[in-house]
Formats: sequence, C-alpha cells, structure tokens
Amino acid sequence: MKMPILIHPDPRLKKICEAVTDVTGDMHRLAEDMLETMYDAPGIGLAAPQVGVLSRLIVMDCIKEEGATPRPMVMFNPEVTASSEAMNVYEEGCLSIPDQFADVTRPAEVEVRWVDMDGNEQSAGFDGLWATCVQHEIDHLNGKLFIDHIGPMKRQLITRRMQKLKREMARG
Repeated sequence: MKMPILIHPDPRLKKICEAVTDVTGDMHRLAEDMLETMYDAPGIGLAAPQVGVLSRLIVMDCIKEEGATPRPMVMFNPEVTASSEAMNVYEEGCLSIPDQFADVTRPAEVEVRWVDMDGNEQSAGFDGLWATCVQHEIDHLNGKLFIDHIGPMKRQLITRRMQKLKREMARG
C-alpha cells in the first residue's frame, strides 16, 4: 500500500528513531509498503520517519538503468561500522524535500551492519551511489536531512521553498 511521504519541515523528520526489537509481520508489511512508496515516487531510498513511523528501518534500491533487475534492500537498525577516508560529492535530493538538490560530501565507501527481513544480522560494504544512499537514509533515522550538510543560506532557502509548497498543497 502506497503511503504519504512527509514534507520538510515536519517535526517527525527531526526525531531520532527507536530500534526495531522484533522483525514482525507488521514490520514486513511496513517494509513492503515503503518499497512500493519509494518505487512509485520514484526514489532510490526511503526511511520510516519519512512515512511518519519513528522506527529504525530503511529501504533502498539504487538500480536505475532501464530494464535492469531491481535490487530492493530492507534494513532494520542499520549502522555504519566503518567508512573510508576518501570522500565523494553527490548531488542529493530527498522525497521529503521534493525538487530540491544540493551537493553533499560523504565518505566514498562505508561498511554497514543491519538486520534483514528474516531477523538475521547482515554486513556489507557499499560504494558509489549505494554508499551515498545508505548514509542519507541512516541520517533520517537520526533526525538529519541532507540539507543539514549544506550551508545555512542554502538550507534556509530550501526550507522556505518547502514551507511555501506545503501552504500551496494545503490550499488544494
């Protein structure tokens, strides 16, 4: 089931999320609904707080080539366990901050540990767009947005645009 995506500024997007203690049927359904919402948006990542759920859950799929096999990933309680000294700059966007983009510098490679849909602990290394995406989504679980990584002037400008967008959406 497609879920509505919260738009910045929203206080729920600034909250630190609770750990998922048990990967239940409800959590499976939430993950599947989040994947459907992400693909429909369309986006390459989505964190639970973006759909109003303050749990440590992210979904992502950075396969964007036409006709390529999707590679959906579901991560409960993801955490970066190691990161490279080498940095990468990507122009990031966010489904909670539609049509706004900014260059963000992050570690080029990260090692991440998480719990999968079967409740098993997993660990893997990510680089390129996958590394940027997983770090961006984990930020959401800690109440951080990509605009928190940019200068205050540009951040204020984007926030004002989002406030205006929300007023326009409220008017219908």
